[in-house]
Formats: sequence, C-alpha cells, structure tokens
Amino acid sequence: MTNTNVDRETLRELADEGNETALDRLADLADEADDLAELSELLDEGCMHAGLLLTRRALASGDLRELQRISDAGYDEAGKELERLLKAPAEGHGDGGSDRPL
Repeated sequence: MTNTNVDRETLRELADEGNETALDRLADLADEADDLAELSELLDEGCMHAGLLLTRRALASGDLRELQRISDAGYDEAGKELERLLKAPAEGHGDGGSDRPL
C-alpha cells in the first residue's frame, strides 16, 4: 500500500477539473485547520461535504443563522436541521405557545 501525501495545490487543481474526491479532501483539510472561510467557499463551489462539516459546526454552536446560510448555499440537510430546531421548542412546550403565525 502506498502512502501518498497530496499537497493542497494538487488537490485544488484536481478539484477545479471536477474531481469531487479532491474537493472533499480540501474540505477535510479546511475543517482540520478550523478554516471556516475556506469551508464556506468550498460549499459555494458545490462541495456538499463542506456543507456537512459546516452543518455539524453550526449545530454544535446552535447557530441558526449559519444553518440558514448553509441551506441557502445548497446543502439541504442544514435546512432540515434548522426546521427541526425551530420546531422543537413548540413541540416541547405543549399548548403554551402563541397562535400567531410567524
């Protein structure tokens, strides 16, 4: 088995040529480096793995606005998680909520 250490530049070139695995690898590297700006850029490029990683971070910090942004950028699971979080308090508090629509 060969251990290959691929540099970022090579990964970027491959990703630019449409290689989704290289794009996912770039997302993993950005996540490891806590580089949220790069993760966001990768999501904007269509990297759904970056969306997953950003969604995990947003859920961990309870950042509803970030979940909305991630969903708007095309990662549907972030929207599902956002809806789940928004509905949770109403379901948990029974009949004590307002009848006024949002």
